[in-house]
Amino acid sequence: MTHSRRRMTLAAVASVATLALPLWSPAALAQGAPLKLGVGMFQPDREKNDATYRPLAQHLAARLGRPVELRTVDSWEGLAKSLANGETDIGLMGPWGYVLANHFSDAQVVSTILYQGKPEYFAMIVTHPDSGLNSVQDLTGPKGKGRTFAFGDKGSTSGYLIPLHFFMQQGIDPEKHFSRVLYTKHQAIQTQVTAGQLDAGADYNRNRTAMIDAGLIRAERSKIIWQSDPLPNDAVAVSAALFKDKAFVKRLQDALLEVGPLLKTQPQLLPANYTGFVNTENGFYKPIRDAGLATGKLTPRQ
Repeated sequence: MTHSRRRMTLAAVASVATLALPLWSPAALAQGAPLKLGVGMFQPDREKNDATYRPLAQHLAARLGRPVELRTVDSWEGLAKSLANGETDIGLMGPWGYVLANHFSDAQVVSTILYQGKPEYFAMIVTHPDSGLNSVQDLTGPKGKGRTFAFGDKGSTSGYLIPLHFFMQQGIDPEKHFSRVLYTKHQAIQTQVTAGQLDAGADYNRNRTAMIDAGLIRAERSKIIWQSDPLPNDAVAVSAALFKDKAFVKRLQDALLEVGPLLKTQPQLLPANYTGFVNTENGFYKPIRDAGLATGKLTPRQ
């Protein structure tokens, strides 16, 4: 997928939601047609991402009595779009991607993933120790003007929406304050910041920890200068059409709730530090929706 496609506009999501005909139908479900499980790009590449989440897809297939086809979608906006147009039935997606999918196509969250036992995580801004930036005030002040900065793709919660909201609250327009602003993957942000190729960038605690544990970056080269309030963790969402089948939704939630206890004997079901799922509903993601409205990235529903 090209960089321009990853930066799909919200208008495109809206148009797809309005015009596309969903592939899901009650008849297809009754016949046991394969369920399409879309997963965001949580790992450094598609091959590793598919391998990481294949055990979860297999668990769901066994518990739901339906084939489950796993597909990695390499941008959060792309995953929101796929739920809108019927390419995905179930999505494991970032919070902002979920809010987009809910806002434009009425996709509904049924569960939230747990990280170290909690359904929350943190956005952060990192720099490298040679940047001369010792605080977020340095970054937003004269010392930070003219620096280089990286966001995640525009469907990312911690990589885009939440840090953008923070900058706006400080009266900062990143496109004017920084000399160059990039939009790229979280892993690329950490890699380039720690190598000194970028002055600072947005990330989230789970990605930073995973990259350190994997030896991809060194902790001392990734200096945290800002951290958000707790954010609702990644959502398991279903298409609006599939959500109408309440019996199926209950079976899906039950299958996800089983994952936590099963990790003791089947640790491959989730990546390290992920500890299961908890049932949630749309209101749990209100802080993300509020940030979207505050930044003008969402418009109120009429």
